[in-house]
Amino acid sequence: MPDAVVIGAGPNGLVAANVLADAGWSVEVLEEQPEPGGAVRHDRGVDPDFVNDLFSSFYPLAAASPVLAALHPEEHGLRWSHAPSVLAHPLTDGSCAVLDRNIGTTAASLDTFEPGDGAAWRRLHDVWQSLRPGLLQALFTPFPPVRATARLALRLRAAGGLRMARSLVLPVRRLGEEEFRGAGGRLLLAGNALHADLAPESAGSGGFGWLMTMLGQTYGFPVPVGGSGALTSALVRRLETLGGRVRCGQRVEHVVVRGGRAVGVRTAGGDAVPARRAVLADVSVPALYGGLLDPEHLPAQLLDDLRRFQWDFATFKVDWALDGPVPWQAEPASRAGTVHLADGMDELTRFAAQIAMRQVPDRPFLIFGQMTTSDATRSPQGTESAWAYTHVPHEIRADAADEGVTGRWDTKDQELMADRVERQVERFAPGFRSRIRGRRILAPPTLEALDGNLAGGAINGGTTAMHQQLVFRPLPGTGRPETPVPGLYLASSGAHPGGGVHGAPGANAARAALRRNRPPGLARAQRLLAQRDRTGARR
Repeated sequence: MPDAVVIGAGPNGLVAANVLADAGWSVEVLEEQPEPGGAVRHDRGVDPDFVNDLFSSFYPLAAASPVLAALHPEEHGLRWSHAPSVLAHPLTDGSCAVLDRNIGTTAASLDTFEPGDGAAWRRLHDVWQSLRPGLLQALFTPFPPVRATARLALRLRAAGGLRMARSLVLPVRRLGEEEFRGAGGRLLLAGNALHADLAPESAGSGGFGWLMTMLGQTYGFPVPVGGSGALTSALVRRLETLGGRVRCGQRVEHVVVRGGRAVGVRTAGGDAVPARRAVLADVSVPALYGGLLDPEHLPAQLLDDLRRFQWDFATFKVDWALDGPVPWQAEPASRAGTVHLADGMDELTRFAAQIAMRQVPDRPFLIFGQMTTSDATRSPQGTESAWAYTHVPHEIRADAADEGVTGRWDTKDQELMADRVERQVERFAPGFRSRIRGRRILAPPTLEALDGNLAGGAINGGTTAMHQQLVFRPLPGTGRPETPVPGLYLASSGAHPGGGVHGAPGANAARAALRRNRPPGLARAQRLLAQRDRTGARR
């Protein structure tokens, strides 16, 4: 009998398993899909000569994560690669904002839109450099991050206190207007806010856009050499060296509760897998509380709150094998790993408004990935492995383009939407479609079929909006990995701090399980040692 059973072999589940195995626990990970990785997998399904990431591709949060750094995945085969530039946002007039790991290059790019905006970018970066240690510590530790918050508060005061706090909760449109006179800096912030489901007018979108751009400025948007699944492979190899086990093709359909605590799981095949100490669930919040657990084990208030749980936007993705590089009208876009495609701030607002009205956007905002530009191993020399994704409503009432996309996501819907995506690319890269060797469409139901956590194509484990963050994530009054069932821990992006490949929810859940299972004498001794250390420090 293993000490712990982990449901799901996505990055959070694998991180949780590794943290437990480091502590000497025996761990078994059960994964529904035929291979591990969750939304961190790649294949050659578009063309045998091309590697395409199925889901996520670029990992600034992984590069910044102390959780992943502590696991040393590079010692187990992971290698990172960077595109020459981090990100570009071209416009149809040929201008282009560029985010580069060299801050001078970023600043110079913004000065082409409005002289002085480069200096404004440097000022925002100075604030980031001051807040970065405390902010990252608070981001990647369990909620509430008491010590990290105290340190962050001191640095925030030095960085302008309430004025800076105000900036971070602003809508990204307003933050951009206050900080930049030209369009370049505003677009970098707003496009990055829409990596989540935060419209330019959403409260807090300014802080999220600032965080993502500053992560890119400092860490870049790196990719695993050979495909995103290389990160998964490194985590699996590490776990196996510690005696852990990953079993694929094992769909867990029930968490077994006995005597008021979680004691194991039951698979769809009827197998009972007991857990001596803990069950950790790298699954979505609705799947855990609305499916894997019987309602009688949950408080009535939680079940009522679950009805109000909000997913992030649905996602529509297209993968391509291209016979040549993308023919960008704005040349700087050719050097960027990630390219944002929307012709100005108003087009971003229009896109988000159409989704809010449950319309399929007529000019979809695209996040475009140039994978061979980022990692030369992804396709033959002179070609490009590429993808783009956009967001659509979960419930579709109308097609803003009046082309008949219904939301059934049958073959007709998929082809219509993929053609629309390609037309949007053509606006910024005339001749793009002539270079397509092959394409693959991943509509919202397809994404969910490949990873059950991506319900309806939602990729963030729940909305990033302020009403479902911190103490409100995943439900009001929670914010921690512990669940109402002793011995059961939420280890997915549904828990604080949310989506992204950084491993924090998994690590937080594992550490919570370890704390709960410490011998009482050891816990008391550790508290006394900590108290002695604090006393000595004051002296």
